[in-house]
Amino acid sequence: MAVSAAEGIDIRPLNLAAMVREASITALVVFALAIGLVGFETLDVPGGVAIRTRFADVAVVMALAFVGRIALILLREHRPRPVLIVAPILTAIMLVLLLSETIFGSESGAALKRFMPFHDPVVLWGVVAVTVILAVRAAYAQTHVSSSLTLEERDARMDRIGAGVQRAARLLGPLLLGAAIVLPFMPFADRRVLDIGVLVLMYVMLGWGLNIVVGLAGLLDLGYVAFYAVGAYSFALLATQFDVSFWVALPFAGLMAGTAGVLLGFPVLRLRGDYLAIVTLGFGEMIRVILLNWYSFTGGPDGVSGIPRPSFFGLAEFSRSVPDGTAFHEMFGLEYASIHRIIFLFYLILAMALVVNVFTMRIRKLPIGRAWEALREDETACRSLGINPRNTKLTAFGIGAMFAGFAGSFFATRQGFISPESFTFIESAVILAIVVLGGFGSQIGVVIAAVVLIGLPEFFRDLQQYRMLAFGMAMVLIMLWRPAGLLAHREPTLRLFGRDKKPETNS
Repeated sequence: MAVSAAEGIDIRPLNLAAMVREASITALVVFALAIGLVGFETLDVPGGVAIRTRFADVAVVMALAFVGRIALILLREHRPRPVLIVAPILTAIMLVLLLSETIFGSESGAALKRFMPFHDPVVLWGVVAVTVILAVRAAYAQTHVSSSLTLEERDARMDRIGAGVQRAARLLGPLLLGAAIVLPFMPFADRRVLDIGVLVLMYVMLGWGLNIVVGLAGLLDLGYVAFYAVGAYSFALLATQFDVSFWVALPFAGLMAGTAGVLLGFPVLRLRGDYLAIVTLGFGEMIRVILLNWYSFTGGPDGVSGIPRPSFFGLAEFSRSVPDGTAFHEMFGLEYASIHRIIFLFYLILAMALVVNVFTMRIRKLPIGRAWEALREDETACRSLGINPRNTKLTAFGIGAMFAGFAGSFFATRQGFISPESFTFIESAVILAIVVLGGFGSQIGVVIAAVVLIGLPEFFRDLQQYRMLAFGMAMVLIMLWRPAGLLAHREPTLRLFGRDKKPETNS
């Protein structure tokens, strides 16, 4: 074994055969994933559907995976110089190809673009971003000894960063809130931007609700969308069958969803880990199947349509003319604009999300909140302290489900139509991914994760066909690099001594 005395880093002889074997295995795994997602594309043609093969793209993806794995192995083995040489060259070539029409003109640029590995510009810019990251990482490894940090040291450094971000959240939170309040009045805030904002805030609210169950209580729930569906259908059926307004039905929807959460909690009181996840997953699918097959009550696959929109606190309607009431624009002396309702929905979901956040921050400081955290850390020790795990689990399931019911009722009134297809397992997976990516128990982390997972894909529609592949890759990378989430620092809710208080010593 060779040792670099200058840096104190152990440098082992490079095993080329093992390096090629590891990169080849990575390429084969990528092939197994890409052959179905990328290799075949369905096209709508007159009279049916055609399938177009894209095996060349699969080969390019495998080659990129092979080369990328080689680069990561070289960085891992403290040999960043080859990466530092090759990555900038590849970046320059890709930039020239991407900007060829601007640099060389339309005809020459079109001829050069035939050499690009992909035809989608968003994917090509993603490849450029990866090569730039590798080049920066190699340059950092070449000049800094800290690149040789162990896994424990790297986790400790990320934990310090997460702690700093959460301390800065006291300032960052009000800034984000202020930005959200003024967003509808910004020049670029058209209907599309506001719709994306409403969608992101709705997932922030769902993420904060699930964070109570998963992040605070440590109960892995894969069927959270069931409570979302219960709240949505509770409001939809009350509104369409009994003409109940949104404001009257909102508490009832939360109550129904909370009751469903408690009912789920009873059968799973003795389950932990994977077994708990399987049962909650089954519960979510049971609710979806019931909604799909109970046609006389839920409308089955046809769903529930004609769900009324929310009024302005029961005082005015967002319509051009209201024969038996008052219109919103007439109440405030404004010209009628359909965007008024979108702005109101934006502020409504913002207020609902803030209520969930304030409630969570307050309750985690109460005995029940500390009981959740004790249950998360060690259920056996929790019992020995005299805490009742049964009641603790039921309160976590019930309160988390109640917030999902509130979000579901908002979803129903916003859409005006719901069906079982809106409450599939993928929705639970996305909400859980927001909690995991943001960090278990981190409120500001959920906001950041919701913006990344929900907001950005809405702005980059060109990535639609690669969205699920990119989503899965991102989650795998997070699990490998930061399993507890990006901002997973856990600040103790209760301290026996002050932060700066040191124990006295006898002189």
